Amino acid sequence: MLLLLDLDNTLIDRAGAYAAWARGRFGAGEVAWLVTEDRDGYRRREELARVIAERYGLDAGETLFELRAGMVEQLAPDPRVDAALREATAAGFVPVVVTNGTVAQQEAKLRRTGLDRLVRGWVISEGAGVRKPDRRIFEIAAAAVGADLAEGGWMVGDNIAYDVGGGFGAGLRTAWVSGGRVWPDDVAYRPTVTAVDCVAALEALIRDQRVAGTG
Repeated sequence: MLLLLDLDNTLIDRAGAYAAWARGRFGAGEVAWLVTEDRDGYRRREELARVIAERYGLDAGETLFELRAGMVEQLAPDPRVDAALREATAAGFVPVVVTNGTVAQQEAKLRRTGLDRLVRGWVISEGAGVRKPDRRIFEIAAAAVGADLAEGGWMVGDNIAYDVGGGFGAGLRTAWVSGGRVWPDDVAYRPTVTAVDCVAALEALIRDQRVAGTG
């Protein structure tokens, strides 16, 4: 079964890596400001680098390079995620990463964490020419492993609009990685599964697959 997975703050702790980089580079007292300006990773990197450079009197281009490299350096493999991915694959899922971002940066994260060896493939918005939540990026990801969205599958991710909304629009079942958040009442669609982290989400999908298999 097709298993599409978000990367940042789903398979990897992107927020933690950014905060660690910010603390090491500018000191603990600046972390709160830097995290706010980051906008949970959804601010354009060039814009964020420019704002940071202006605050600290740095070169924007050098800051952008340092930000991207520092983020990757702060990442490490997560044995729990690795084990959950292996179990999901053994249960019959075909894992494919679907992520917005630049090819160089997102592939560096995949290789740094070893996730490149645990998934069947990945689709990155810059390379695909389309971003989540557009249905086309999910179609590209499915086709990359010889699947079709019409056959069904799952989308797992932390972003309400890009991952859950995009997956819902693509006709997939969805697992929301909530991080302890509560689903907002004003959103018309809802995730099929809500889990605090990616590991719990994958465990729920595996249980569902096993139940379906016994039926």
